[in-house]
Amino acid sequence: MSTMATTATSLLRSLPDGEVGERSNFIVHIVERFRDRGDVQLVTDGDWSSYQSRPVFRMKPGQRLRGGSIDLGIDEQARTSYEVFQRVREQHGLADVSFQVGIPGDLDLAMFTFGPAQALRQRAAFRSALVREMHLISQWAGRDVVFQIEVPSVLMAVANAPSWLQTKAARIVLSGVRSLVSAAPAGTRFGLHFCLGDLNHTPAQRLRDAAPLVAASRALTQVWPAGRALEYVHLPMAAGEHPPSVDPGFYQPMAKLAEAFPAEVDIIAGFAHERQDLAEQQSVLRMVEATLRRSVAISHACGLGRRDTEGAERALRQAVSLACTTESQSVPDAAA
Repeated sequence: MSTMATTATSLLRSLPDGEVGERSNFIVHIVERFRDRGDVQLVTDGDWSSYQSRPVFRMKPGQRLRGGSIDLGIDEQARTSYEVFQRVREQHGLADVSFQVGIPGDLDLAMFTFGPAQALRQRAAFRSALVREMHLISQWAGRDVVFQIEVPSVLMAVANAPSWLQTKAARIVLSGVRSLVSAAPAGTRFGLHFCLGDLNHTPAQRLRDAAPLVAASRALTQVWPAGRALEYVHLPMAAGEHPPSVDPGFYQPMAKLAEAFPAEVDIIAGFAHERQDLAEQQSVLRMVEATLRRSVAISHACGLGRRDTEGAERALRQAVSLACTTESQSVPDAAA
C-alpha cells in the first residue's frame, strides 16, 4: 500500500491491500481449505500449475454445503489491512481514497472448488458466505470501503459462447452478482471487475476482439439491481504477459458501449502493461477513448498480484507515466 500511495499519489481512486501472502493467487487459498473438510471428497487433485491441474471436490453422499460452514476469511483479513490503510492514507494525505476489498463471484468460487458440472448447484452456499462477509465489513468500515466484485467466470463463459448467445450467457453468470449485490447492506459501494484470469500470470482466455466485453457489459446493465451504487466497471484489454492489441479493429465493437453506462459509472480500461512502450500505450488509450467517446480510467488487466515485486513496480510506474501524459486517471486495482 505504501508503494502504491508513494508512486500513484493523487491518481489513486481506491487502494487495495495488495492481496499478499496466501491470497496472492485470488481464491486458491479458499479452495485449498476444502481439503480439511470432513463432508467433501477429493475427486481429482492438482498443484495449480495450470487451469487444468487443480483440485476438484464433491460433497459426500447425504451432505449439503451451507454458507455458514464456509470459511472465506475476508472480514478478518480486511480488518487487519484496514488499520494499515488508515495509516498510509493519513501519511500520504489521500483523504478521498477509499479502501478496496475484493469479493470473488459466487460462481467463480463454486466452479473452481467443485468444477463446472456442480457449480450452479453449489453457488448459493458461496453467495451466502460472501454476503455474510460484506455485512461484517460494512459494520466497521461503512462507506469508507468499496467492494470490487471479481468475476473471471463471466468472460470465460462469454468468450466460449457463439456470438448470438454471449449476452445471455453473461446474464446467467451475472445472476449471482445481482443476488449478491441486492443482499448487501443499503448504501454499499461497488465496482465490477471483469477479467480473463491470471493464474501464474497466464490468462484462462484471450480475446480476438472486444466483442465479449460488450456482451458482458450489456448483461451487467440488464441485471444490476436498482438502487445499488455501481461506481466503476473494469474491462480487461490485455491478458497476463500479453500486452494490449494495437489494432484499431480490436476495439471497434466497443462503440456499442458508448451509451451503455451513465457518466457517473467510470469505465476502467485494463490495458496498462510494462511490456509495451509508452507511445504504444498512448495509442491504445486514444483508440479506446475515441471508440467509447468518453474518457476512461486506467488500470492493469488483472491487478499486479502475479508479478514479482520488480515487475509489479515497473507495471505501476508505466501506468502512472501513461496517466500523467493524459487527462485520464490511473487506477491500479486489486489482484483478481
